[in-house]
Amino acid sequence: MDPETTLEAARERIGACEDTAALKGLEREYVGKQGVVATLLAEIPKLATGERKAHGQKANALKQSILEAIAARQIEFDISKLDAARRADDFDATLPPPLAQRGSLHPITQVTRELEDLFVSMGYEVLDGPEVELDHYNFEALNITKDHPARDSQDTFYCDDVGRLVLRTHTSPVQVRAMEKREPPFRVIAPGRVFRQETTDASHDHTFYQMEGLVVGKDISVAHLIGAMKTLLRGIFGRDLDVRLRPGHFPFVEPGFELDARCPFCEGGCSVCKRTTWIELLPCGLIHPNVLSAGGIDPEVWSGFAFGLGLSRLVMLRHEIDDVRHLLDGDVRFLEQF
Repeated sequence: MDPETTLEAARERIGACEDTAALKGLEREYVGKQGVVATLLAEIPKLATGERKAHGQKANALKQSILEAIAARQIEFDISKLDAARRADDFDATLPPPLAQRGSLHPITQVTRELEDLFVSMGYEVLDGPEVELDHYNFEALNITKDHPARDSQDTFYCDDVGRLVLRTHTSPVQVRAMEKREPPFRVIAPGRVFRQETTDASHDHTFYQMEGLVVGKDISVAHLIGAMKTLLRGIFGRDLDVRLRPGHFPFVEPGFELDARCPFCEGGCSVCKRTTWIELLPCGLIHPNVLSAGGIDPEVWSGFAFGLGLSRLVMLRHEIDDVRHLLDGDVRFLEQF
């Protein structure tokens, strides 16, 4: 098979093609896996050693020339199609092109960035951490031992057979890593995606977003915690809200609290606050000495507070969304509202 003769015949056939489909057929015939060029390359092992290099070069040159001829013919088709469109009766060259559809930030991303800006202005550092976490950081370093009842309420996705790797159930492991690497005093927040193995419904999902904060310093008290939370609520809702603390049990804080805020949407009760005028907003408390010790910090010298804020829940409150699953469904009709 002579490459020069083959190329001349190929160019003639390519020039005679009348549409893209026929052109694609010729491309398969000549440069496909079972095509003419593949046949030429398959002959190389049968040739004498001195002839192989020249034969391979000719076969590759043939392939390149055929592809160039096909590309040139395709350009001719495209130009012809464009000319036909321009000659159509309804073509108006003065009309503007259609506008490209613009995207927007997801409502969770919007709220996360607002809160990051707020906390950075208060001297906090924004941290990130792995979503596939070690059991040590996700549980044990947070004073949640293997037999602790708190594990029963956090159904966990385990990533290995021995239970060493988990999908993090909260962003608190980032706080432990921060304590290991930083010298007190410091303030950090850790926003991110977390996972819980539970049945989904209007108020629960297996994947959601949290932001947790940690402050370590000397002589930190509950008063510092309340002041930070009031500043947080003012940044979220644009005005001061009354808050109250209720006792709550969390293994990584002592004492632990549930912080409630006065409902920003009503005065006498509504569906958002379940007619109580209070909204259960976030767990918080003073850091347990065992957690400080696990992070390499002396609890006799240093103290601090921690809090956890559900970003998905906050977005639902702000926009009065009645089903948490809307946030991750990816329905453009829903997301376009934001």
